[in-house]
Amino acid sequence: MGTGLGIGVGIAALGVGIGLGLIGNGALQGMARQPEAIGKLQTQMLIALAFVELVFLLTVFVAPFLITK
Repeated sequence: MGTGLGIGVGIAALGVGIGLGLIGNGALQGMARQPEAIGKLQTQMLIALAFVELVFLLTVFVAPFLITK
């Protein structure tokens, strides 16, 4: 039980790290290309980051309950 949970959370953390990096990369490239759209891009980036983090938090808090049943 413990090993599977650790591997699952580790894979989720890896995916979240990659996702956050890609979101940040895309936002920074967009800001560099269109500086006048920085405010709009920042808002969209922060919303996307929040959703990615939410998926990880759900994985961390829900996975132990699913594994113990």
